[in-house]
Amino acid sequence: MSRCVIGAGLSGLATAHALKSAGLDFVCLEQASDVGGLWRQPEAGERGPGYLSLHLNTNKRLTGYADHPMPESYPVYPRHSEVAAYLRSFAEWAGLLDHIELGTTVESVRRRADGAWTVVSRDAHGTRAEREFAEVIVASGHNTEPVRPPAPPGADRFRGTILHALDYRDGSDHAGRHVVVVGLGASAVDIAADVSRHAARTVLSVRRGLHILPKQVFGMPLDDVAEAPWWTAMSLEEQRRFIEQALLVARGRLSDYGLPEPDHRIFSSAVTISDEILTRIRHGAVTPRPGIASLEEDRVVFTDGTAVRADTIVQCTGYRMAYPFLPAGTPIGAQGAVELYKRVVAPDHRGLYFIGLVRPHGSVTRLVEAQARWVARLSAGRAALPEPEVMRKEIAGHLAGIADQYGLTQGASIQVNVAPYLEELRQE
Repeated sequence: MSRCVIGAGLSGLATAHALKSAGLDFVCLEQASDVGGLWRQPEAGERGPGYLSLHLNTNKRLTGYADHPMPESYPVYPRHSEVAAYLRSFAEWAGLLDHIELGTTVESVRRRADGAWTVVSRDAHGTRAEREFAEVIVASGHNTEPVRPPAPPGADRFRGTILHALDYRDGSDHAGRHVVVVGLGASAVDIAADVSRHAARTVLSVRRGLHILPKQVFGMPLDDVAEAPWWTAMSLEEQRRFIEQALLVARGRLSDYGLPEPDHRIFSSAVTISDEILTRIRHGAVTPRPGIASLEEDRVVFTDGTAVRADTIVQCTGYRMAYPFLPAGTPIGAQGAVELYKRVVAPDHRGLYFIGLVRPHGSVTRLVEAQARWVARLSAGRAALPEPEVMRKEIAGHLAGIADQYGLTQGASIQVNVAPYLEELRQE
């Protein structure tokens, strides 16, 4: 019986390649009209987490697949269209296109009494199909549903436009306008820098400070540092001191730029990677302000009592994971955390796997490829899983460690450290 891969982005293509290399039969279902995931959306004009100024924050050497590197002609940090073209070329090179059904949306995935899986899907013409598979591998990403903050007082009187980053495409769409960008994550700083080149005024509203790292430290891409033996040999405390001192030398304190200082140590929460935002602030192109207190007809009032004119508010407030086509409680447990053995296996649903549901400090590709190879070995019978109670114990231990370092939130539950996690997968 065949296997079903859901998604043909970076993770899905890695999974398809691993299955094909292992001689296993599979079909890959992708709801978009081409492979490439979020990287192809901006150029296609599709709604999604991507936008026209989007570039990689990880370097091409570690973001490309091991068997098919990104072209030498690419810059160290390629733009979205180059990444999309590369992913398409990988699918062609690996001979995966004949296995991929484009324009196909998965509606439900359910396990049968005999252990097989029933997958119901609908193609671009609306034709519904119900098929049986031995296993299902979910590789559809985790930027699923936009998180929107509660409406501030006066929102019903605001005459401007409020949109989520999901609907942001290009700074030129806001030429001459007064724009307030909310947040300090990757999308927020990218969008603020981008829109500031076109808007009459750009304000960055920041409620909580985050650590902002440049893409390179001492001339080395951050993901090269994350895998360097001298770095992985350090304790967490040593790593923190090293980066904190490097940042202090390179750019000073964030409060020097008008941003709030983080209320947590580095590597206790997600970090923001940006070479631009601090420069745009120093050049006066972006003005930091605290959180939003209320809205008026054409103004935003902040918690410090200051106010600015606003035509557009862009909420860069993140995403939550949602898998409505899967059995309830999978992979997100009752406490809201992702509960997967080795961040891949659903312990109570034999034959259901997840690829790419991890968040490292650095490139995800090596981790995704290692996950995919392990799943291929499991599927081929060349590796075996422990009993469910053993897997649940491992999950509990992982989440306890996450809670100690990051606090247990949905996003934090998928955080991994690159080198130790790769070693875990190699041992499997």
